[in-house]
Amino acid sequence: MNLPNKLTLARIALSPVFMALILIDDTRAKLASLMVFVIAALTDLGDGYFARKTGRITGFGKFMDPLADKILASTALISLVALGYVHGWMVVTIVAREFLITGVRSMAAYRGMLITPSFWARIKTVLQMTTISVILLFVYLKAMLVPLGYNWSMFDSPTTIWVFDIMMFVTMIVTVATGLHYLVRHAPLIKNIVR
Repeated sequence: MNLPNKLTLARIALSPVFMALILIDDTRAKLASLMVFVIAALTDLGDGYFARKTGRITGFGKFMDPLADKILASTALISLVALGYVHGWMVVTIVAREFLITGVRSMAAYRGMLITPSFWARIKTVLQMTTISVILLFVYLKAMLVPLGYNWSMFDSPTTIWVFDIMMFVTMIVTVATGLHYLVRHAPLIKNIVR
């Protein structure tokens, strides 16, 4: 269990902590959830950096790193549904795609075959994290500033939610498209797995 793998596992462990904190209707809890999310996101940068720098790229890391990303992103998206900032059907579509592909990768790993994330899957992850981060920033700003009397118009504007809807819809389309790309690209492998 090397440092990169420990960072990956830390990201998984921090995901439910983030969710518990952000759903508490308290300014301090919201601030704490922001700190937890940033730390979790930094572990994603750290595990890859240290794995490459030390040459400790393992099969465990190749499999668990993308899974940890999916768990963190799914946890954040489900939290945003609970808070009313994104539509549940979009998040269900994204989470279903994520765990379908994870299931395929798990079956492949069980048979000794490793399916690594494609370039487009990495782009998808960046897009998801960007969308989540923008919406979370809004949540945090509103939680921090409104109690201080800074009730900016964007906090209650339908345009803000409309922008979030567009961002989430684009994220969902890219997520589904990369899932289809996975299935088409690895179709022969998948056929061998399900036999």
